[in-house]
Amino acid sequence: MALVGPTASGKSALAHQLALESHGTVEILSVDSMTVYRGMDIGTAKATSAQRAQVSYHLLDLIDPIEEFTVAQFQREARDARDLVWALGAAVLYVGGTGLYGRAVIDDLDIPGQFPDVRAELERRAQDPADLYRELQERDPVAAARMEPTNQRRIVRALEVTLGSGRPFSTYGAGLRHYGPPRVVQIGLNCDSGVLDVRIARRFESWMEQGLLEEVALLRERGMSRTARQAVGYRELLRHLEEGAELERCVEDAITQTRRLARRQRSWFQRDPRVEWFDDPSAAAARLGEVLTSPDGFVRD
Repeated sequence: MALVGPTASGKSALAHQLALESHGTVEILSVDSMTVYRGMDIGTAKATSAQRAQVSYHLLDLIDPIEEFTVAQFQREARDARDLVWALGAAVLYVGGTGLYGRAVIDDLDIPGQFPDVRAELERRAQDPADLYRELQERDPVAAARMEPTNQRRIVRALEVTLGSGRPFSTYGAGLRHYGPPRVVQIGLNCDSGVLDVRIARRFESWMEQGLLEEVALLRERGMSRTARQAVGYRELLRHLEEGAELERCVEDAITQTRRLARRQRSWFQRDPRVEWFDDPSAAAARLGEVLTSPDGFVRD
């Protein structure tokens, strides 16, 4: 099962309550690109130590923030966690708002690897994107036909994979715009945009009171990767710490960017026709409970 939706929609609270009431038969797999980082706690709404003492959570605190983390790495970790939960005789509940990470696990995407040396050479040659596009047309005409000749980033990535893996980029699945048959029941928790905006502002203000600025300062001292530094909320507060930007303005920007993130997340999940949407959290909980007690048998995914 999966519980999806925009940030601040109430997914985490609903999932925790469901797992708590299951008395150990449901375990939570967090599908979030930032809760994988140790020490990034307050601004990611990560489950607290008290909550983790009540319910089994997986895929939290996997690496230090100074490290980079890829979708492929997350997919491997998620598969291992899923298999562990099944081996223990429990059901898996995926919860989170990072759509790409969710698709990687739920749809078992075939994800190409990273080839830094190849990419570095291609980026050196990227002064002439037309030349790179012609090379892609020769090596993988299907991939070339799917992208604009001026989209340098996508061209470089397609060539990186084709050259690095020895396999055409276009052979790695049908892409994110293709939605196959449902393997996992996905429940979407919706929320009115106006209500969500208020929740986001209040939540961020609460985080500041809990010590988010101090958390960011400590993380900065220890070192943060490019990816970790781009986390919404952390990025804006780093501007205050490193560039001297006014704190009040940085907080306002963080709230604005979080609202934009919520809208992007909602759009991502609404494109997936397999998601069952609920405005009422209690109705969403009832549907999840129905899946758990389905006569079709024990829920694995």
